[in-house]
Amino acid sequence: MTAPTAHQDAETPASSPRPRVHRSPLGRGFRTLWSAAVFSNLADGIGRTAVPLIAITLSSDPLVISALTALAFLPWLVFGLPAGMIVDRMDRRHVMALANVIRGTVALWLAILGASGSLSLWALFVATLVFGLGETLFDNATNAVIPGVVERDQLDRANGWIQAAQVTVDSFIATPISGVLFAVSLALPLWIGSAGYLVPVVLALFLPLSAARSLRTVPDPAGSTEPATPRAGTREALAYLWHHRYLRTMVVFTAFTGCALAFAQAVIILFFVDAMAVPAAAIGFVTAGLGVGALCGSLLAPRLVARWGRGPVMFWAIFSGGVAMLLTGIAPSVWTAIIAFALAACAVSIWNVPWGSLRQQIIPPEIFGRVLGVTRALTWGLFPIATILGGLVARIDLRLPFLIGGAATAIVALFGVRLLIVGTRQAGAEIA
Repeated sequence: MTAPTAHQDAETPASSPRPRVHRSPLGRGFRTLWSAAVFSNLADGIGRTAVPLIAITLSSDPLVISALTALAFLPWLVFGLPAGMIVDRMDRRHVMALANVIRGTVALWLAILGASGSLSLWALFVATLVFGLGETLFDNATNAVIPGVVERDQLDRANGWIQAAQVTVDSFIATPISGVLFAVSLALPLWIGSAGYLVPVVLALFLPLSAARSLRTVPDPAGSTEPATPRAGTREALAYLWHHRYLRTMVVFTAFTGCALAFAQAVIILFFVDAMAVPAAAIGFVTAGLGVGALCGSLLAPRLVARWGRGPVMFWAIFSGGVAMLLTGIAPSVWTAIIAFALAACAVSIWNVPWGSLRQQIIPPEIFGRVLGVTRALTWGLFPIATILGGLVARIDLRLPFLIGGAATAIVALFGVRLLIVGTRQAGAEIA
């Protein structure tokens, strides 16, 4: 069965089921990329869980904990644009390797401080900033590599598998392991995490040449072709985003909904430890339960998109995610809170797959890194502010951020229904 043409896709009602197509293998290059993401997320997840657990032993102030969470997003505001330029100009395999070398070095530094008994909140703040810097490089490069190792009609499935790997490792492996290691010794998860970054460094270097940079070629007067060289600055990416009405509006939409969700989750660890009386050593198993929802969303998203299209799936995902976050705030017990938050995590995971795929489909590959850097600087760069505000509100009641953030997300989703369903189709951002 042949894929529908652009005209046929535009004429297909958004609510109509789409025919099934044969699924070809994603290929060896993608398997290598997926493996690198798995090991990188394993090391990252161990550290991501250990740092707030260590912070709780140094301070129980919700504002301090939320500030630590906010710092993880700050590099996207400060370094998002330079990271995009680096990804477009350099070999993306080397960028991925460098990002993990940076994060591994910082984890080792924290482990040494922890073992010597000199670990402080300021050290955690600095390390979180550097971890975030490494994440901007690795995440940007990974997203830019995907279109180079899979076909266009495989983007949603590839993004689903990458996100599923991240969720599975973070929630079911890294987080529980980190909680247990933390119970044994404060520095132990940091030692393990620093060693874990070595494997993805090697795997990144074994990615195929197509992962190195943009596949676009330009002819020369002699008739041969060579890879296009990206411009030195970000002006081209900024101009592209500004003149692309759909992407520009989507950036505003995702900035608002993302900030609302960041506001809601500002003190998620403290919420379960204090409000729900979960022991610190068991927090990894609680978040593993939350990961069930995120994993289900990652695996379901490609099938939902293939059947209903990206626009309708994105609308229902963000709307239901807001409702589920609201329900988390009014949950009467730890089990109902886990279920509600798991539903929210499922919805966010479903959203992430088509949102990532449509950008990979419509943004020119030679400026993809810079455009992604711009969009995340304008969206994720605002998360620290939202997180700090969530921490301030949590001083009143740990449940209040969930109520406000969840309600705001659901309401904005209703206002954006036409943008998501009609706008996505008209912009040529629906499934290929």
